[in-house]
Amino acid sequence: MEGLTALVTGGAGFVGANLVREALRQGCARVVVVDNLLSSERENLAADPRVDFVLGSIADDSVLGELEDEFDCVFHLATYHGNQSSIADPLADHDNNLITTLKLYERLTGFRRPRKVVYAASGCTLAPHTFDRAEATIEDGPVPLELDSPYQISKVVGEFYSVYYHTQHGLPTVRARFQNVYGPGEILGAGEWRGTPATVWRNVTPTFVYRALKRLSLTVENGGSATRDFIYVDDIVRGLILCATTGQPGDVYNLASGVETSILDLATLVNQLTGNPAPIDFRPRRDWDRSGKRFGSTEKAKRALGFEAHVALREGVRRTIDWTREHLPLIDRCVQKHAARIPLV
Repeated sequence: MEGLTALVTGGAGFVGANLVREALRQGCARVVVVDNLLSSERENLAADPRVDFVLGSIADDSVLGELEDEFDCVFHLATYHGNQSSIADPLADHDNNLITTLKLYERLTGFRRPRKVVYAASGCTLAPHTFDRAEATIEDGPVPLELDSPYQISKVVGEFYSVYYHTQHGLPTVRARFQNVYGPGEILGAGEWRGTPATVWRNVTPTFVYRALKRLSLTVENGGSATRDFIYVDDIVRGLILCATTGQPGDVYNLASGVETSILDLATLVNQLTGNPAPIDFRPRRDWDRSGKRFGSTEKAKRALGFEAHVALREGVRRTIDWTREHLPLIDRCVQKHAARIPLV
């Protein structure tokens, strides 16, 4: 990244802000961040003179019109955060998770400088629906038509557009398929209200950590039998940079740990590391969620990019607990913005 100029959409968000900090650490000359703060906080972004922050949506014509052909790489991380928010408001998901991709690609099509355009895809979306034994989801497997949310639909269509714009217009898109990312910098309640309690309790790991530090029960659905592939944010950021520097235009790579972990095991680990005495609150399975058990294949990314996850779950959760404890005032403030709408215990 030494000396490069980068555009990061969604750059004030959890993954985006971590990516911006690492790009600066690696000597990036300039980073332009576009973020409408719908699900993020301005405080999360590095205070560095090399960062230019543009407040707005990447789907906004006035924002797009100001972008010039000056970027060596583009990271498209802007999204409408999460399955449940998209179920509550499919039109908002369309406007902030799909139209964003199409309009950005239309603008970039006329550019000649970008070497790579990295699209944040959802590896979780393409995993087979099963509550039996999971097999590692590979990059070149089938694409299901029966998806669980507008969010998942938008992410898959974003991949379709990535392939189309590469094939039709030569846009050097690389698709990076995320698994369940966790780690420092994910602020519960960040941004604006988006219609459901998932505005606050947005992802399982930060929710478990925050509630455990508050000595509250961790809510576990369906006995905690669902499994996920948890990958630490520093590993994701390293994978994104490898996609931008080493990835093949038009191709797709899983950014995964390859380790399958049950939600019950995660809850038990968080309670153990925080010393939380509250019993786990077991609840029925969420009626919309058919994802069951899943994890990603690591073979292709290792072979093609040299990418492997380095941070094991126990160590990553410990670091996340330490960061959350240190930033509790900020997180409390963001959570409390929504206190009038939902119970917080």
